[in-house]
Amino acid sequence: MPERFVYYRVRAQTGAATVAAVCAAQSALCARHPGLQARLLRRADDDGGRTWMETYARPGHAGGVDDGLFADIERAMSAVLADAIDGARHVETFEPCAP
Repeated sequence: MPERFVYYRVRAQTGAATVAAVCAAQSALCARHPGLQARLLRRADDDGGRTWMETYARPGHAGGVDDGLFADIERAMSAVLADAIDGARHVETFEPCAP
């Protein structure tokens, strides 16, 4: 059951409107993909909170956050964040060590 973690830097002027847009897009993804859990985090010790992380998990689903689901996530989030990102989105895939 792979989980996906996506981190990136946002531009300094990125504010509450972008946070709201990301959260709305994540809610829409969760509604479209039953069982999907999405979160938006920002680095606590970062100057100005410019490093953000999205997390995606799908517990109880054999494929977890598989490539097809993640492609949908990427399309949605790329559209929302097109003008807010400073650099590239970095994706990491992890799976549980124990069942």
